[in-house]
Amino acid sequence: MEKRTHSIVINNCPFCGGTEFVEGYQSGYGALTGTESLLASSTLYHIICRNCGSVVHSYVENPEKMLKWSNRRS
Repeated sequence: MEKRTHSIVINNCPFCGGTEFVEGYQSGYGALTGTESLLASSTLYHIICRNCGSVVHSYVENPEKMLKWSNRRS
């Protein structure tokens, strides 16, 4: 099963060759938080192989938040 995440296509797990994936997410204490602002956070999503359980890809839904954090550090 092909899994599409933004423009990334994952056909096979690089660890076991599996072809079925599920999507999960971390939020709350598992959310990605900027170093300068504890109020700004973004949910971290994972594509997980159903065969071996490996996380084959992780991403944030709104990467522009990350750019705002890095611009503040400059």
